[in-house]
Amino acid sequence: MSKNGNESVPARRRFLQQSLALIPLVTVGGSLSIADAAASAPASAEGVSAHYVPRFFNNEEWAFVLAVTDRLIPADEYGPGAVSEGVPIFIDKQMELPYGHGQLWYMQGPFADAVPELGYQSRLTPRECWRRGIKAVNQWCQQQHQHVFAGLSHAEQEAILRQLESGELTFDDVPGKLFFAQMLENSKEGYLADPLHGGNQTMASWKLIGFPGARADYPQVMDHPGRPYPLGPVSVSGKRSV
Repeated sequence: MSKNGNESVPARRRFLQQSLALIPLVTVGGSLSIADAAASAPASAEGVSAHYVPRFFNNEEWAFVLAVTDRLIPADEYGPGAVSEGVPIFIDKQMELPYGHGQLWYMQGPFADAVPELGYQSRLTPRECWRRGIKAVNQWCQQQHQHVFAGLSHAEQEAILRQLESGELTFDDVPGKLFFAQMLENSKEGYLADPLHGGNQTMASWKLIGFPGARADYPQVMDHPGRPYPLGPVSVSGKRSV
């Protein structure tokens, strides 16, 4: 529990509040494993469907995406996790948009290590980062554990993610820290984005942080700071939370 005065604020809620300051709320941009994920999701979950066919990821890659997003944003007592909210679907769709191809920013050399304030510095597009990273991690897991990442226990998966985040585990084709940052960024984007883009299907993250979405009457409550907003969030598409 935090000792900074936020003892009453769940860690999951603090994570989402902090993420909102860094990423836009609306980001523009295998059948066995899909069915397994749908079966393991809550009955009311809208995000993962056994009928969804990935556009970019192949079956093995899709199993990895389902597994890794489930560990990065797991379901808990405060709300559903990334998988049941459709975050893997959001990520898959983004890979086929200009964002996935790296067409939204300058992608010419020279390439060099730099502080985050100077922008994206890798020569790899997001889709290249995901594809190379998944292949490298799965090969490493196969050598070390005799299973690909999706076949490992949650504890083993989380240990690997910590190694990637710290840079302890890295690869020639893709730096481990870069791959972890890519996975975490896309997972947060999908969990907080408008449902129109595939993730946040029940608007669970918006309800958790009290964000009203695309409600036109939201400015009317600005004169009453500190009061909870009384209505549920609404998607840009008009979809309303339950």
